[in-house]
Amino acid sequence: MDMLVDLLVNIQHNLFKPLLMFFFMGFLIPLLKIPFEFPKPLYQSITLYLLIAIGWHGGEELASLSGAQFQDALGFMALGFLTNLIIGVTAYFVLRRATKLRAIDAAVIGGYYGSDSAGTFATAFGVVTAAGIAYAAYMPAMLAVMEVPGCLIALFLVTRLRNRGMDAEGNLPGEPGYDASTVPEGEPRKILDKEVLREVFFNPGLFLLFGGLIIGFVSASSGANTADEDLFFINIFHAVLCLFLLEMGMTAASRLKDLKAGGVPFVAFGLGMPMVFAGFGLLMAHGFSHLTGHPLELGTYMLFSVLTAAASYIAVPAIQRLAVPESSPTLPLAASLGLTFTFNVTIGIPLYQLLAEQLLLADPVTPGTGLIAMLF
Repeated sequence: MDMLVDLLVNIQHNLFKPLLMFFFMGFLIPLLKIPFEFPKPLYQSITLYLLIAIGWHGGEELASLSGAQFQDALGFMALGFLTNLIIGVTAYFVLRRATKLRAIDAAVIGGYYGSDSAGTFATAFGVVTAAGIAYAAYMPAMLAVMEVPGCLIALFLVTRLRNRGMDAEGNLPGEPGYDASTVPEGEPRKILDKEVLREVFFNPGLFLLFGGLIIGFVSASSGANTADEDLFFINIFHAVLCLFLLEMGMTAASRLKDLKAGGVPFVAFGLGMPMVFAGFGLLMAHGFSHLTGHPLELGTYMLFSVLTAAASYIAVPAIQRLAVPESSPTLPLAASLGLTFTFNVTIGIPLYQLLAEQLLLADPVTPGTGLIAMLF
């Protein structure tokens, strides 16, 4: 009962923050049929700003890490990569068992969930920083690292499906509409195509995020005066994020109509699995903390759970357009934006905060007691 009260307090506290109120305002625009269209160049500019700003702030924080802390960061990044690999594969098998989606659509959506969401992370980052909750300096770098697994999972699964005789429309033998005469002839496709790999590792989002992180790190390490840059990249971050969430609300509401094609199990997946994946992420992070004997901050748990609970709507869609044109362009975004993003930024973030708090209270990590700490 106390946990439920705490959750309701957290939700109420978050719902009336400007960030969420801007999201709700945007969500109402399509529903009320208000004749307003968010300017695309402004959205692109805001996305560019947020990626660089998150990277910049993380780079400045990374510059303050000791050698031991930097080793912890590398280990946690490897854990994050592995965690999202497991989540992406799990999402695929759950969708295959629980829904009537085509195999190719389940594979692509699995890739979406095996990646992460810059918008969800930015929202959680805004909540954490506004509340003064401590977090690890390397968490912005985790955003970039944990975006990659979903792209690789989608490519791997779809290539396997193509090698099983998938036709030109993305249908497998036994699926409605399958046309064997359109199956491409020749050698089986390579799992990892050079052009697609370049799109995975050199997509604009990753480049801007890592670019901002490296510039912030080098600037802080060299002792340069960055007061003017901090004024732009840090002080107005929350205000720009409000505009971003206004657009995200509009986009999320407009995707709701696409959910009819997925059915009730698909809707249940988009709303329920983020909680499962967030819980899994919290347990993985806590296991890492016990293994190393280094307690993690509450904000680190919160941000990591958000990264595992979120689904991509920037990086993986770009890969999908390039490498998997046969798959549905609407179903994955309906799930990731219409359902999962909406759930995460309204209920998910306060829920994950409460779960992290309860986990830390129930099973605190004693510094220096981890297996790695005792061995080394």
